[in-house]
Amino acid sequence: MNSPAEVAKNYISIGKAKTTNSIGKLLILGILAGAFIAFAGVGATTAAVSIEKASVAKFVGACVFPAGLAMVLIAGSELFTGNCLIIIPVLDGEVTVGAMLRNWVIVYIGNLIGGMLIAFLATYSNTFALFGNGLAVSATSTAVAKVSMTFGSAFLKGVLCNILVCIAVWMAFAAKDVTGKIIGLFFPIMLFVLCGYEHSVADMYYVPAGLFAKMKFADAVADVSNLNNLNWGTFFIKNLIPVTLGNIVGGAFLVGLPYWAVYLRKSKTQKETEKTVNLSGK
Repeated sequence: MNSPAEVAKNYISIGKAKTTNSIGKLLILGILAGAFIAFAGVGATTAAVSIEKASVAKFVGACVFPAGLAMVLIAGSELFTGNCLIIIPVLDGEVTVGAMLRNWVIVYIGNLIGGMLIAFLATYSNTFALFGNGLAVSATSTAVAKVSMTFGSAFLKGVLCNILVCIAVWMAFAAKDVTGKIIGLFFPIMLFVLCGYEHSVADMYYVPAGLFAKMKFADAVADVSNLNNLNWGTFFIKNLIPVTLGNIVGGAFLVGLPYWAVYLRKSKTQKETEKTVNLSGK
């Protein structure tokens, strides 16, 4: 396997490559990643909804959800939350801030399209009718909970989530085979789901799924508590904005920045030595 120092060094070229893709390629890869995470959300809900004991249901769902990141990393796609690590080549002077932001914005839009697409298809294919409309009720209840948090709570849960997501990506890059990558990413992703932390791309599926279920399965979900809190406005203002900001802080500044500082930052002496070597080479 690659050592942490090797992962940090390797990510310089990985991050550079991510910022040089065309808008079209980034958008398509972003849509795919959003769809992969959404499929994991559908699977996690389906696995958990028929289990009566809440703690067991949550654990089972948490064990299913890592399939999303496995598809993202192994099948190949672009995930906004993982791409917060592009801060590493930025800090190393290999990528500009503008190039990083370009990647983030395009991939984010793609992720949103992919997540909402699967939410729509899962609803109107009647997947949510499983277990006597149990999936519809669960999807709507989950969405209501996600738009009922305070800004601060949503932000901090976003921070905690993307620490774990970026660590999962980091551990997957340490492995040199598919089995190792899946094992490496599994536990951090399981932990964030189990702890109820907030992932902006996952929420691009979960909240629209609840909104679509609210329309499609109106009678079945009519008794869901605080249903009136769930609308497109609360999705963006009370969930997506604070969670996204938290994800950026958690991934870029609490994972990417520390690892760059530990493994890649050059001391003043190293910089002077390299400068001397370069000058002598001329």
